[in-house]
Amino acid sequence: MTQSPNDAQNAVEREEMAFDVVIVGGGPAGLAAAIRLRQKNPTLGVCVLEKGSEIGAHIVSGAVIEPKALTELLPDWKERGAPLNTPVSEEKLLYLTKQGSIPVPALHLLMPQMDNRGNYVVSLGDLCRWLGQQAELFGVEIYPGFTGAQLHIEDGCVCGVVTGDMGVDRDGNHKSEFMPGMILRARQVILAEGARGSLSHDAINHYKLRENADPQTYGLGIKEVWEIPKENHRPGFVQHSFGWPLDNHTYGGAFLYHFGENLVSYGFVTALDYSNPWLSPFEEMQRTKQHPAFRPHFEGGRRIIYGARALSEGGFQSLPKLTFPGGVLTGDCAGFLNMPKIKGTHTALKSGMIAADAVSEALRSTNPEAQTYQERLQNSWLWSELYEARNIRPSFSKWGMQLGALYSGIDSMVFRGKAPWTLRHPHADNQTLIPAKEAPKIDYPKPDGTLTFDRTSSVYLSNLSHDDNQPVHLKLRDPALWNEVNEARFSSPESRYCPAGVYEANTRDNGEKYLQINAQNCVHCKSCDIKDPTQNIRWCPPEGGSGPNYPSGM
Repeated sequence: MTQSPNDAQNAVEREEMAFDVVIVGGGPAGLAAAIRLRQKNPTLGVCVLEKGSEIGAHIVSGAVIEPKALTELLPDWKERGAPLNTPVSEEKLLYLTKQGSIPVPALHLLMPQMDNRGNYVVSLGDLCRWLGQQAELFGVEIYPGFTGAQLHIEDGCVCGVVTGDMGVDRDGNHKSEFMPGMILRARQVILAEGARGSLSHDAINHYKLRENADPQTYGLGIKEVWEIPKENHRPGFVQHSFGWPLDNHTYGGAFLYHFGENLVSYGFVTALDYSNPWLSPFEEMQRTKQHPAFRPHFEGGRRIIYGARALSEGGFQSLPKLTFPGGVLTGDCAGFLNMPKIKGTHTALKSGMIAADAVSEALRSTNPEAQTYQERLQNSWLWSELYEARNIRPSFSKWGMQLGALYSGIDSMVFRGKAPWTLRHPHADNQTLIPAKEAPKIDYPKPDGTLTFDRTSSVYLSNLSHDDNQPVHLKLRDPALWNEVNEARFSSPESRYCPAGVYEANTRDNGEKYLQINAQNCVHCKSCDIKDPTQNIRWCPPEGGSGPNYPSGM
C-alpha cells in the first residue's frame, strides 16, 4: 500500500471511503467520463476529485470548442442551458512579420483543421462548471478542494487514490487544524488531470506506459482576458497567428477570441522544445500585443484575468499505453489534444466518454485492466482525427516554421493526413536547450503598464491562494545540481520560462549563486516540471484549493 510522504514520520491513520470509480480531475475529460458512467449504470458510485477550490477555478477562460462530442454526451445540451452562446462569426490566420501580416488565403482549403465554421467561442471555465452541475444531476459526487496526492497501489494494482493532507506547515509538521488525507478506494481510477498531471506522470513511470511511444512534447499557453468597449467588440471573431516574434526554429503563435459580454481572450503558445535559454514565453506574449494585427483589439480596454497552462502537443505518436491495472489515462494527461486544430476540449470529452465505456465493461468482469479502451479508441473519430493530424506538429520541429507550414499545407491538401510515413518526436523538451553562451540574447521591451505588463501585476490577476506556511510544492531533488547545470550552463532558464516569477537566481553575500523559489506565485502551469534540463524540479500538488481562482463568467 502507498503512503503519503508524512505517514511514516507522523503515523497517520487514514479514513477510507469506497467507490466504484474515482476520477481525478474536474475538467472536460473527467466530467464527461463521470456523466457517461452514470448514464450507463445509474447505480455506480462515482467520485470526482478537483484540486481547485471549485470546478473551473483552475481553468482560464476563452476557448473555441467543436460541439460534436458534447452533442454525443448530452444531445439536449441547448435545452439544458450549456453556455455555448457565441458562435464563430469570422476567422483569420496570419503570418506575422515585425510590422505587418500576411493572411493565409482560402484557409478552409489550405488548413482544413482550422475550419471553425459551426464552432463556438466559450468560457471554458463556465463550460466545466455547467458540466459539473450536469454530473451532479446524474448522481456524481464531486469533491473540490481535494488533491490526488498519491495512487493507492496494492499487489501491483491501483485500488484508489490518497488525497492530500490538510493543515501541514512548511516544515512538514502538523498544525492544530491538521486533517489527514483519505484513501478513496475504487475498483477503477480514471486519471483526467490535464497536461503533465502528477498522478498520471507517476502512473506512466511506474507502469512504463511510454515504452513504445515518442516522448511527449508540450507548449506553454499564457492567456489574458480583457474587457473592451462594446463598440469595439466583435462577438465570434477568431484570429490566430504564427511567425514573428518567434524565430524560424521555435514553434508557436498567438490567438485572440471575442466572446461573452465585451470580452476578448488573448493568448500565446510557445512550444517547450525551444533551444535558446534566453527566450521568455511571457515576454514573447507581451510584445505580440504591440503588433498592428493585435493592438487595436485592446484599445480602450482593461485586462482582468491572467493565467498559464502547459498543453500536450505530441499527438498521435506520443500517446502512451492508456491502461494499467486498476485505471486509465484520458484527456490531456494522455495527450489527446489536436494541435493543428489548436483544440482539446472536444477530444477530451470524447476520450472521457470512451474511457467510461471501457471502465464500465471492466467493472462487469474480473479483469483489473480496462482492456477494451484501446480498441474502442481505434474505432472512434477521435483516433482518426489524431492520426490524420500526426505529421503537422513534428514537421515544424524538423524543418522550422516556414517549411513546416508549407509541408502542413501539402499534408492537409494532398495526403489528407494519410501520408505513408509518420514523422517522429525525437527528444523530450528538457533535452533541447543549448548553452547560454552559444545562444543570442533577446532584448525585450519594458512593459508600459497599459498594454504590456510585468509578471508581478499579471500574477495578481490570477487571484492566487497559497498559504505561505504550507509545504513548498516546488522542490529541487538535488539543490547542488541547479548551480552545476542550470546556472553554469544555461544561466537559470527557469527564471525566464516561468510565467509567474516563481524562480529567481540570486547571489549570497559570499558570492554563491542560489535559486529562490517563490512557490506562492505558482499558477500551476507545470512548465518547470517539463522544461528543467535535468528534471531536477518536481511539481507536487499543493494543499487542496490552493492556486489560481478564475471567476465565473470570464
